[in-house]
Amino acid sequence: MPHILKNNSLEVQLDLPLEGYSFSRFDWTGKVTRVLYRDVPATTIERTDSVDTNLFGMGLYNEFGIETAIGFEETQQGEWFHKIGVGALQKSGDSYQFTVPYKIRPANFQVEPYRNKLRITCVSETLNGYAYRLIKEFSIEDSSLTITYQLENTGQKAIVTEEYVHNFMGADQDLIGKQYELRFSFPIEQEKFQMLVNPEGKMILGSKEITFNGTPEEQFFISHLNGTKTIPAFWELKHKKSKIGIRETGSFETQKVNLWGWQHVVSPELFHTISVAPGKKQKWTRTYEFFNL
Repeated sequence: MPHILKNNSLEVQLDLPLEGYSFSRFDWTGKVTRVLYRDVPATTIERTDSVDTNLFGMGLYNEFGIETAIGFEETQQGEWFHKIGVGALQKSGDSYQFTVPYKIRPANFQVEPYRNKLRITCVSETLNGYAYRLIKEFSIEDSSLTITYQLENTGQKAIVTEEYVHNFMGADQDLIGKQYELRFSFPIEQEKFQMLVNPEGKMILGSKEITFNGTPEEQFFISHLNGTKTIPAFWELKHKKSKIGIRETGSFETQKVNLWGWQHVVSPELFHTISVAPGKKQKWTRTYEFFNL
């Protein structure tokens, strides 16, 4: 059964680590499957075709190491490397690919429920000198959800990787289109993107905002929306039809902002760079505020 955090404004549904999603990509301690603001759904799912939802994303799913899976390069084929928040994955292939269904040896998880808060601890085994303890706390207050991360390096080697949330946003189950406006705090300069995929031209780039002139039937994507700038972690999405808005702010500055979406979903992604020496900890937060337009 999902764990539910609820007050007069928000309802946040979370699957516990060994329930629901069971693939090797997204963090099992971070499975926010659905958020409702004043009974209006603010999140959606990764895919709407006939797929096993336990293998794909939804809500606010985060991931560690999409580009830098710790220990992968020094692990022999058939041996095990870490996927933070999931457990040990059995190596196959010459490079880490998030779409590969790696065999999983789950980490140890501890769940501690409190009033308006849920704490989940993930403790890894030691592999090739790497080990960690991840503590995640989810708390709600008024119309805000705060996710607090603490990553402790309990191994002998430095942990250098990245973390982001694949925010699967979709207000009131409305398709992406003219009702949506996505805003950032920095100028949008197309010539500085690393990649732009906008096959139908339905994603419209403004000075600091992205809008849509129709519903995209094909997937769209921007890599490094911020170019090479290091910026405060922030985005804001408004949905005119339901008259609600959502913004994410992080306690960190980000070197990379990506954007992905499809006909039913828009997903801004704020990447956080992680570097933790042995015996040290790193802590950061992500806060989601929900508001009326």
